[in-house]
Amino acid sequence: AVVSTQSTGVHSHNVRDLDFNPNRQYYMATCGDDCTTKFWDCRNCTEPLMTITNHSHWVWKVRYNLRDQLVLTAGSDGKVVLLNVPSLASESLAPDDDDDDEEREVKDPLKEGVLEEYDKHEDSVYSVAWSTVDPWLFASLSHDGRLVLNRVSKDIKFNIIL
Repeated sequence: AVVSTQSTGVHSHNVRDLDFNPNRQYYMATCGDDCTTKFWDCRNCTEPLMTITNHSHWVWKVRYNLRDQLVLTAGSDGKVVLLNVPSLASESLAPDDDDDDEEREVKDPLKEGVLEEYDKHEDSVYSVAWSTVDPWLFASLSHDGRLVLNRVSKDIKFNIIL
């Protein structure tokens, strides 16, 4: 059986891209000309789960990392933006209640939303992709043909994995 759903008004202007969460079957992200990235549960597309205004012009690409709390966007404002969406991630980031007797260092959680902005391009950024080998490496490509490789900062990386 084919199941189909149609939703209108996903963005106030054109939708430019979408990407499915690699770890949560029904979750996806969209981006568009309204300068926003929206996160959806495909089982109920009437309202987005989260909306982030992360660019000053059109958002051309959105890409989930395999660590699905990290999402990249690329826009015609010349920026690549690293987003953090732990509330929508597949792994629970809440501390274990079982470790009450054990003292441990409590880390400051990363804020939800924009973590970093990368502005190494002088023109519109039309594509962005995560490495399939190194989850902390990504590439972006701008209109003028510039290819830029970046890494997620060590502070962010260690905050996530430790």
